[in-house]
Amino acid sequence: MEKITTINSTTIPLMNDNIDTDQLIPKQFLKNILKTGFGKNLLYDWRYLEPNKPNPDFILNHPERQNAQILITGENFGCGSSREHAVWALTDYGFKVIIAGGYSDIFYMNSTKNGLLAITLPKEQRAALAQIPADQKIEVDLVNQVVKTDEHEYPFEIESRIKHKLVNGLDDIAITMNYMDQIEAFEKQIPDFN
Repeated sequence: MEKITTINSTTIPLMNDNIDTDQLIPKQFLKNILKTGFGKNLLYDWRYLEPNKPNPDFILNHPERQNAQILITGENFGCGSSREHAVWALTDYGFKVIIAGGYSDIFYMNSTKNGLLAITLPKEQRAALAQIPADQKIEVDLVNQVVKTDEHEYPFEIESRIKHKLVNGLDDIAITMNYMDQIEAFEKQIPDFN
């Protein structure tokens, strides 16, 4: 998993509340078991007018918003089914940070396990961030737990265990591998019943 310390990027404001996992990645695109290839179908029903014909009015299709790594959004982001594919679609598209008013528990945990930083900020602060021009970058500083614009700083909370995982690029397997000596010592104590 890639380390996250500081992200400097432009943003995409999508201020809808209750964007669920079915909207993030519709069911017909869940056939792949790999974590890649989902980004092209992120928010498919909103991004396309018909199969693979981009909707020019949808913000992800605006040329000036391409390559943004930070999504600013509404309340209850990632609600709905527990599909981890929704996080895979966001990261495969290129997002590294989501700033919302809140998340479903399962979506939040899937984010932390896949290197997507999910920040919670109040509505007024997100509204201010949503007004930032398409060509202006903001900084998300995970180490110091603050979102910085040219004019403001917005501190955010994050559980220390999750922060440690993201800052150090540790997924659950990497954390388990840190205990390999103890695991091997324990396994040597198991009787051989052959």
